[in-house]
Amino acid sequence: MASAAEQMAANMSWSAFGKATELRQRILFTLGLLIVYRLGTYIPVPGIDGGALREFMDQAAAGLGGVLNMFTGGAISRMGIFALGIMPYISASIIVQLLTAMV
Repeated sequence: MASAAEQMAANMSWSAFGKATELRQRILFTLGLLIVYRLGTYIPVPGIDGGALREFMDQAAAGLGGVLNMFTGGAISRMGIFALGIMPYISASIIVQLLTAMV
């Protein structure tokens, strides 16, 4: 007797995925965003000394810096723009809100 997963796999047809245009569009969109993100991690942040950063990351590789670099996919050691995350946006938003309260 086949399990429920085996029965479902036997009834599944790969041609059904070809007909699901919305699913295909969503998958392609997600893959496109992943490619853009990976490329963005190679664009360096202006004003960062690459040699000094490399020395710092070599020293911090054994500790917390290595773990942080691993979680960002190496973007911290390259100091790419996308390694900054959402923090610059949040900081700018707070500053603009404070300035509009003064004006």
